Amino acid sequence: MRISFHGAAGGVTGSCHLVEANGQTILIDCGMFQGGGELPEDNSQAFGFDPYSVNFLLLTHAHLDHCGRIPLLVKRGFSGEIIATPATCDLTRLVLMDAARLNEEDARRRTRHGLSSEPLYDSMDALDAIDRFGRKAKYRIPIDLGHGIRATYFEAGHILGSASILLEVREQGQRRRVLFSGDIGPATRPLLNEAAPPGDADVVVMESTYGDRDHRALSATLDEFYGAINAADERGGNVVIPTFALERAQELLFYLREGMEAGHIRPSWQVFLDSPMAISATRIYRRHPDLLKSAIAEMLRSGDDPFRLPALHFTQDAADSAALNRIHSGAMLIAGSGMCTGGRVRHHLRHNLGQADGSVIFVGFAAEGTLARIILDGARSVKLMGDEIPVRAQIHTINGFSAHAGQGDLLGWHARTGAPEITFLVHGEEPARQALAGALTGRIELPLMHQSFEI
Repeated sequence: MRISFHGAAGGVTGSCHLVEANGQTILIDCGMFQGGGELPEDNSQAFGFDPYSVNFLLLTHAHLDHCGRIPLLVKRGFSGEIIATPATCDLTRLVLMDAARLNEEDARRRTRHGLSSEPLYDSMDALDAIDRFGRKAKYRIPIDLGHGIRATYFEAGHILGSASILLEVREQGQRRRVLFSGDIGPATRPLLNEAAPPGDADVVVMESTYGDRDHRALSATLDEFYGAINAADERGGNVVIPTFALERAQELLFYLREGMEAGHIRPSWQVFLDSPMAISATRIYRRHPDLLKSAIAEMLRSGDDPFRLPALHFTQDAADSAALNRIHSGAMLIAGSGMCTGGRVRHHLRHNLGQADGSVIFVGFAAEGTLARIILDGARSVKLMGDEIPVRAQIHTINGFSAHAGQGDLLGWHARTGAPEITFLVHGEEPARQALAGALTGRIELPLMHQSFEI
């Protein structure tokens, strides 16, 4: 059996791992590379393997850095079956159609500037990819892939429907159990159940995003979050919250609802969820109460919507989004993308970063080179849509909301996998990977791009 790494190897994005066994080729995730140079040409390079040769694509979850290059994979010849949980299927459809639209818009924009540009993939390519989805995986129920191989999905606690995937391979009279963590959620989440990996893995491929540190306690995180909102309220300014559409947006609505009900923040805040994807994702969350914690599921079944706020506005149309920039006080603008690499949040930053009475609250990971990281690193001004915008707003970073496990939870998750012979650390910047490697025991490998191993 051979495993090779074609993304998230020495970086955080582009997850893509290939297993070859018993004459079958199985791909785990096919994600988009994201960061400061997030342009179509950065993702258009060869995969490092022949898409025609892939029999199955097993998808851990619907984040773009895990599913974003699937349409390109299909466009280049993949005709196998994609397997994912039902919620991941729903969310991936949403994510891929949005990514296709953004690719098309970017190509048109480049053409207007005299640059020849074809989109990485278009809406038809995304629809072709969606057609490749086949069987729906249920947690802890094995799926037979034939040729002595089966796959079992386990809760990962990262976003709705997210999974760790166990491959069991019988080869030459021996059985090997290879576990892919996907992205692992922290132990304490408001909406999702805790990650539940299987034991007795022979090989583990594990994320390491926060392998070098732990997150703050949730209580302290919420105090800081509500405090940042109240400080902007006292100054009379707006609050801009760049956010990821899947999971983070829904958690923020839940925490805002709790904070308003408990009197921690003013209930009359005008809150605008300015993200068509986040709005649709919230509907999908309501559709899968069986995947949420029992208390949240019971709220939904009883008609008590955990995502409802007293003055919540869903902003679907681009014109309505643009109109928000005429509001100079008392608005909370929740918009994507979380790393500020695109989306409507860039317009809101352009109009609010220079306002000293407002706040920008970052509530998630920001990769090197992204606009979010540049702002967080203390830039005094940033380039936005051709203009140099001064940074006068109060900048807050609140890491305790992360959907990724901190070091302690990563070590706890790994301990529950048994005593693996090899652990491959992926999906982490190098300092985080090195730190986690130093905290683990046994054989640890830090694979590089396109590196392969016999296992």
